[in-house]
Amino acid sequence: MRIEDYALIGDTQSAALVGRDGSIDWLCLPRFDSPACFAKLVGDDSNGFWRLAAAGQEVATRRAYGRDTLILESVWETSTGTAKVIDFMPPRQTHPRLVRIVEGMSGTVDMTAEISIRFDYGRIVPWGRRFDGHLHVIGGPDSVWIHAPLHLEGSGELYTGTFTIAAGERQAFVFTWHPSHQPEPDTIDPSEQLTETRLFWEDWISPCRLAGPWRGAVVRSLITLKALTYSPTGGIVAAPTTSLPELLGGARNWDYRYCWLRDASLMLDVLTDSGYIEEAGAWRDWLLRAIAGRPEDLQVMYGVAGERRLPEQPLDWLAGYEGSRPVRTGNGAVSQLQLDVYGEVLSCLYRSRKKGVPPHDYAWSIVCSLMDYLERSWNQPDEGLWEVRGPRRHFVHSKVMAWAAADRMVRAVQELGRSGPVHRWRTMRDRIHAQVCDKGFDSQRGTFTQSYGSRELDASLLLIPILGFLPPEDPRVVGTIDAIKSELMTNGLVVRYPISDSTDVDGLPGAEGAFLACSFWLAEAQALLGRKDEATELFERLLSLTNDVGLLAEEYDPIQGRQLGNFPQAFTHIKLIRTAQALS
Repeated sequence: MRIEDYALIGDTQSAALVGRDGSIDWLCLPRFDSPACFAKLVGDDSNGFWRLAAAGQEVATRRAYGRDTLILESVWETSTGTAKVIDFMPPRQTHPRLVRIVEGMSGTVDMTAEISIRFDYGRIVPWGRRFDGHLHVIGGPDSVWIHAPLHLEGSGELYTGTFTIAAGERQAFVFTWHPSHQPEPDTIDPSEQLTETRLFWEDWISPCRLAGPWRGAVVRSLITLKALTYSPTGGIVAAPTTSLPELLGGARNWDYRYCWLRDASLMLDVLTDSGYIEEAGAWRDWLLRAIAGRPEDLQVMYGVAGERRLPEQPLDWLAGYEGSRPVRTGNGAVSQLQLDVYGEVLSCLYRSRKKGVPPHDYAWSIVCSLMDYLERSWNQPDEGLWEVRGPRRHFVHSKVMAWAAADRMVRAVQELGRSGPVHRWRTMRDRIHAQVCDKGFDSQRGTFTQSYGSRELDASLLLIPILGFLPPEDPRVVGTIDAIKSELMTNGLVVRYPISDSTDVDGLPGAEGAFLACSFWLAEAQALLGRKDEATELFERLLSLTNDVGLLAEEYDPIQGRQLGNFPQAFTHIKLIRTAQALS
């Protein structure tokens, strides 16, 4: 399956990817970052999957989400009849569950089921037994019960079965995970759970009042972002997958099942602008818990409950998506210095208060301590927002975000009645601004550059007018936008920065696709500049890249016409919403 051939289902604590062929090839339980029990996505059949499909059919005829829900409906049309498979994960009450309901629509359809459960990312073949007609498998700390409408033949390697569904009939499979030391979970009524799940999503999206031609894309993006939220804590993962490659067959394969402060800060903006103050407040509270401690210990990412140790390691037994190795868990970028994160955090906390998120007792003291550290540290080189694994540099984006931090702190005093050394913060803001305009601008080419002393461009420079560092009509901003359009666009999409043998900015081999958020940045910057026709044309082009159920990955290969990177990507869907709002 191509990356875009998958759809997402989830229960706001974990998620599964369902292919057009009816196979669930990725599922981590009980959390987003837990070891997978279906890992075919980054391996092969031997690493676990669950296929439910019409016999002899390779892919479903069509599929779609139930309106404004995360319930996937795949329709299988055959010569003898039509059936629908309804896939969903009920909002969790006790144990995580995955429900697959087969519904006969017309005639009769022969269906096949194949289940191969592999705990620990496809490494552990569990022991299985049948109990009261149902299947129970266990391996180490993991245990799964499968309540099925048929007898599943086989052993721990693979379980299979066939059945016929007639018009008007329903047959349900229920997959329930629980810790192996606990007793068997209670059974559920699949039809009742389907109704409750539908009501949950419809109720959640009801505050969205956006109308117009882009409502469908925005609603699907909002639901996707909600699905990537770990509801017990409010943390938001960047994606539910690990190691989907930025270049097919390459080594740029990262684990994104963690909470990046940068992504989540942008998410908070989207939530508050869309009317979801409660979710925004839950994320703000997660943030304050996660970063509590010394300001110099601030990390760029955390686990869904605020964990700090996320050691990166390869899973050598997995072949990788289309041979893209290594498959990694954890993320080494957790230890990097990325100064822009301080700006993202301070800016989003300021904006959240402006937009109605209730104040927090000790939030301002944490904010001030972060600002004290940034005052001492903003002039250092860092790895920047792209988490480069090459030498540290004075990235212009990092400096602009430090400027944004100082600017928002000044505004918090002026507009929100906060107290602090506003004169000192104002002086810092002005000093950074002057330095960036002096050292980060190439006067010969008329454009800002990726880092001080560099001639290279970087798509993050498009944020200069969006953040308010300079007005959109400033000639330096116009020159930067035009230069990025000229030099960083490939087949109408924007790459992050130049990658070639002559540059060592990221310290990694191989190229990558176009980073979709960068193209959304360009559309938003063009809209601010008054080039609304160009912005709309680019935005519509980006919307055309969504898959059949409205999802986008991190990157896109415009040559092969394929999505790349972890999927679906929160950062991409955040920027889709922001750009739609800017154009509206």
